[in-house]
Amino acid sequence: MAYEPLPGNVVYEALLGKPTITMAANTRMTMGVVKGLMRAAKDLDAPIIFELARSESDINGGYTGILPAQYCEVVNEVAEEVDYDCYVIHADHISVKKGDDEDIAKTKELIKAQIEGGYSSFAIDASHLFDFQGGNLREELAGNINATIELAKFIAAEMGDKPFGLEVEVGEIGKANEDGRILTSPEEADTFLTALKENGVNPQVLAIANGSAHGNTYDAAGNPIEQVSIDIPQTIKVAEATNKHGVGIAQHGITGTPRELINKHFPKGGIIKGNVGTHWQNIVWSTLKIYDNDLYTEIWNWVQDTYGPKNPGKRDIEIFGKNSKFAFKQFYDRLYDMDVETEKALEAVAYAEASIFFRAFSSTGMAQVVRDYM
Repeated sequence: MAYEPLPGNVVYEALLGKPTITMAANTRMTMGVVKGLMRAAKDLDAPIIFELARSESDINGGYTGILPAQYCEVVNEVAEEVDYDCYVIHADHISVKKGDDEDIAKTKELIKAQIEGGYSSFAIDASHLFDFQGGNLREELAGNINATIELAKFIAAEMGDKPFGLEVEVGEIGKANEDGRILTSPEEADTFLTALKENGVNPQVLAIANGSAHGNTYDAAGNPIEQVSIDIPQTIKVAEATNKHGVGIAQHGITGTPRELINKHFPKGGIIKGNVGTHWQNIVWSTLKIYDNDLYTEIWNWVQDTYGPKNPGKRDIEIFGKNSKFAFKQFYDRLYDMDVETEKALEAVAYAEASIFFRAFSSTGMAQVVRDYM
């Protein structure tokens, strides 16, 4: 039996409004992490999304060095080895920052490679195209709306009869509120989704700005801290607006968020997709410290030598935490060809951590809900 990912829309539609969040893991492909996540998903019967953003994996490999087709091949091979069926491969943050003809053309080239590689879900992020001079919300969001429509229709045409998941984004760039923060409003979400639907684009997921931050979080002194900046009341208000459109929220930037906060306070069913990325990278580094300290030391020194001069006054730990992701490509061969003992350790740690996330997200047993929906 050949294993392939489920269409993202099947998972999103099956679980919308149910008290659960599906974990989306930006694994940066280290094999032990992928296996640990997949095994935990099978044992807890939890749906799982494997994803890489445009910055992580593009037609040139991104900062991980992984091509879209390679990523799909690895995830499908692990699914076959583990014998698990309820997973999605998602193209995270297909970012559009200029919106001109060249930018759109290059984005379509990437999307085509992702489709050919086997992705089954796509996140168009044109949130940077915000018009601060617009007279109303529709005018402010026009660039985002137009680019999202064009790329969504391109995906649909390239996929043909094959169903797929669609995530869109609004609010990452925009007007700050009285506290100086950019937070997506219910009105903004409603205006954006209404415009898309009027043009035949029907996403299942909307990524919003709600106070989260990508990657590791540090205080003013450069000390690692928990991320507790997600505005839960605002998120609930936006979820009420999006759910009326049959759309759930994607919560980005979960790394560093206490799992008990997720478990008790996240509006599950309003938020239907939870992105966890840098957390898995941190697991790789902490495991290497013990199992291959020579490699870890080389990576640490490379990051400090390369990015230290660009970050004067920053502590070494912050420089490493924010820039070590670029080491995946630099140390590609050694990171993707670890010895068996190190890979098994990574798999075990990823398994344990994924199990905690699945329980915090209330996603255990939800794979059967997806199967029943199908």
